[in-house]
Amino acid sequence: MVRHIGIVSLSAGVIGETSVRHEVEIGLARLKDYGIQVSMMPHAMSGIAYVKDHPKERAEDLLQALQDPSIDMILCAVGGDDTYRLLPYLFDHEELAKAAQPKIFLGFSDTTINHLMFHRIGFPTFYGQAFLPDVCELEPQMLPYSKRYFEELIRTGTIHKITPSDVWYDERTDWSAKAAGTGRVSHPNEGFRLLQGEPVFSGEILGGCIESLFDLFDSTRYAGSAGLCQAYGLFPPAADWQGKILLLETCEELSSPAHYRLMLETLGKTGVFDAVSGILCGKPMNGKYQAEYEHIIVETVGRRDLPIVSNINIGHATPRCIIPFGVPAVVNAGLQEITFSGRGLLG
Repeated sequence: MVRHIGIVSLSAGVIGETSVRHEVEIGLARLKDYGIQVSMMPHAMSGIAYVKDHPKERAEDLLQALQDPSIDMILCAVGGDDTYRLLPYLFDHEELAKAAQPKIFLGFSDTTINHLMFHRIGFPTFYGQAFLPDVCELEPQMLPYSKRYFEELIRTGTIHKITPSDVWYDERTDWSAKAAGTGRVSHPNEGFRLLQGEPVFSGEILGGCIESLFDLFDSTRYAGSAGLCQAYGLFPPAADWQGKILLLETCEELSSPAHYRLMLETLGKTGVFDAVSGILCGKPMNGKYQAEYEHIIVETVGRRDLPIVSNINIGHATPRCIIPFGVPAVVNAGLQEITFSGRGLLG
């Protein structure tokens, strides 16, 4: 059982803003109800402007949480878009490798880049939820599907099996204090969709938010992002992808189909599609462009034999499961399940 969580702001410093104080209080109360001690790492609550201007301090928070033997789990506050700037402070003197010890690391969105950092040092992580968007959910409870996987993770230190959610939700447009306690609009969910290939395939899962992955190769958003990420070899070489399962999900920017195609074509140039054993696609937020994305990915990967399964409840659409990275996984689209083997990270 997780007894102590350290919360870090490795991308955006949103949780330090007064506008989300009501959400943070909800989330902290829920973690307290689980009997969990919570430590906000020193700079996690410093606000958007400070966190943006101080990547070194963000890295220090992560290293401190890793080195604290009492912390069982590191929980990312939220995503963002510039956690790549932590690279020099985590790798120039092998800081991350020296600090790492077995514990849970959970986050998604821009945290994709942190997951790749941990992958570089052989550290298994968990993708799919974060503190502000999940634990601090404004409904009276965490969304049931999300809550189920969060509770399994804090109870066992791992995830054993993922199945589809019965429903998906429209994203909120009102996050103010007056929205606390209000429900979301839900829709029936059809389950995992096999777009092509065999229904059963296996491998360790790795990947994340495709917009974040695209920034590893394109500096449109930040002038130095591609150069810095390439200098540190952040995206694994094709040989490292051999036999793995690639996870791709899209962010709240709701990328146009044309931009989605460009991002896939850019990833394809790395050789990743020729190396992997299959692809998992997260459900887009609000279901936007889902049919278009499904058509484009089948058309773009260039391998008719490559299994592709879409409509996974992971990433920016709610509700969200949690996917372990770095452990053996078996996808069975026919049985509508993804199973994982390996020990939990809790003693």
